[in-house]
Amino acid sequence: MAYADHNHQKKIAVINDFSGFGRCSLAVELPVISQLKVQCCPVPTSIFSNHTGFPHYFFDDYTDKMEAYISHWKQLNLHFSGILTGFLGSVHQMDIVRRFIQDFQDEHTLIIIDPVMGDNGKPYSTYTPDMCEAMKGLISFADVLIPNMTEACILTDTPYKAEGWKSRELFEMADKLSRSGAEKIVISGVVIGQYIGNVVYERGKEPCILRTKRVGHTRSGTGDIFSAIIAADCVNGAELKAAVSKAAHFIQKCIAATEKLDIPMTDGVCFEEVLHELH
Repeated sequence: MAYADHNHQKKIAVINDFSGFGRCSLAVELPVISQLKVQCCPVPTSIFSNHTGFPHYFFDDYTDKMEAYISHWKQLNLHFSGILTGFLGSVHQMDIVRRFIQDFQDEHTLIIIDPVMGDNGKPYSTYTPDMCEAMKGLISFADVLIPNMTEACILTDTPYKAEGWKSRELFEMADKLSRSGAEKIVISGVVIGQYIGNVVYERGKEPCILRTKRVGHTRSGTGDIFSAIIAADCVNGAELKAAVSKAAHFIQKCIAATEKLDIPMTDGVCFEEVLHELH
């Protein structure tokens, strides 16, 4: 019996949690990547009824099911143009992700790591020192690394400050991150007055900071949308600088649409209102 070939279309395996409400993680990455004409293949790390920013939520840890889930993809002989990682809940999950990359990466696979570790200068309450160290090991697999300002500081052992960063400091931090393995680095969410800056660093090229005017409030899920656009664009052959600019301006539109509808802060961004503009 001949086996079907499931690899005629570009695919990105996305390893992240799934939240049914609140517009974050897989729930936003799947439609965004699909809109950019890449098949999104989720690997859930945990299941939430709604994200942890709400006062109560259902939670199911998927760690013990992940390897059996992944084993069937091996049997189907799936090949991926990209592998994108998001929030990981334990050192064990990081080990599973490392093996996933080793098993599925070939010469055509781009590894994009969003090291979802913390925000506002601190690791998330669930993030232990052991997990921080394990993430420092996992990022060595990245081709494209997308930390926010807090995560870049944790990964480089740099003291955090909310604003007042000099370009030289940011570029040195990006260079230090690149020594871990990634050729391309994007440090997101740099506060520059009325602007949000994104540091774009590519080994062998002049680094730069792309600025986008701040609108509205910071909301859940924007980092996931940002990473999803960059991952899909890079898999589609776009230049990193163009992908980062597209992602930043799309999120700006999402936030503006969300503010207009007076959506609660917990509920993420109304990306559905402007998804048709993403291409």
